[in-house]
Amino acid sequence: MRHVSSDVIDALARRIDLGKLSPDQFISVLETLHMLGKVEAGVELRGLSTETLADVVRRASKEQLKAVAAHPELRRVFLEEIFSRMSDHFLPEKAKYSSVVVTWRFSDGDGDGGFDRFQTVIEDGLCASGADLGREPDTTITVAADDFFRMATGNAAVAAMFVTGKVRVKGEYAPAVRFSSYFDLPKPG
Repeated sequence: MRHVSSDVIDALARRIDLGKLSPDQFISVLETLHMLGKVEAGVELRGLSTETLADVVRRASKEQLKAVAAHPELRRVFLEEIFSRMSDHFLPEKAKYSSVVVTWRFSDGDGDGGFDRFQTVIEDGLCASGADLGREPDTTITVAADDFFRMATGNAAVAAMFVTGKVRVKGEYAPAVRFSSYFDLPKPG
């Protein structure tokens, strides 16, 4: 199957006027793109550039992002996309003397106490992230998925999220506060 270039997918995503979509319509668009990727139709959410993904998050309303966070499959896709791109935006010179294991917890949105879990390991000037790296965490960060989408794409002030209690930390606090400085976060458009 011939894949559509990321430039074409990015152009499509940029042209969608998210302000005209209800949260349900926004979810329908994302579900369609995700489904097309699953059936290898050549168009997929994973084909969006990091800059375009950050722009979509910037332009999406809080209600639209909450709808993504409440959708188990799309929430997981967005989280996997962010974590798979972390090493691409890692600034090893900022973390050359750091060694930290961060476990991330994201509410599943249905109130049953379940969480999506990911882990990021920074050591020896390298960054690895994934669903479970099997490491004992130095720090565990719990945050709502929709708030994390904004933080990770440069669309929210990380310090403000800590101050307002939207980010909860268990374990070592300092690595959690410094964490975002280890990455070249996308700049809001």
